[in-house]
Amino acid sequence: MNSGRFAISVHILTLLTFSEEEWTPSEYLAGSININPVLVRKELSNLRERGLVLSKEGKSGGSRLAKPADKIFMSEVYQAVKQKDLLGKGINSPNPDCPVGRKINDHLDSLYDDAEQTLLASLGKMSLAEFCRKFD
Repeated sequence: MNSGRFAISVHILTLLTFSEEEWTPSEYLAGSININPVLVRKELSNLRERGLVLSKEGKSGGSRLAKPADKIFMSEVYQAVKQKDLLGKGINSPNPDCPVGRKINDHLDSLYDDAEQTLLASLGKMSLAEFCRKFD
């Protein structure tokens, strides 16, 4: 299962959208999310690697969006933070002599792939700008 990284990243990106062209410090972002600034900086690093944010070090530094919010889609954010399978995997190895155990993982993989494609299609319809308009 995915952790709360998607929610944290969306929160960060939403705050950066409202900050527009200003450099927003990680301490400010952490205060809004109510988490440690180290965790915010970790997510910012990931978002920076994915081309979603820019960061500047120093006293007047911080982060801001790398591109306009209407060019960032929620599917990009999901893909940036996706860790493992959407619904998770079984932790044991099924019995290959069992008619169900022999094929369960293949069928689950197909089910998970279909579910994730549906999720990505849905998230791909909403830009960060559209999401931010919900706060008006």
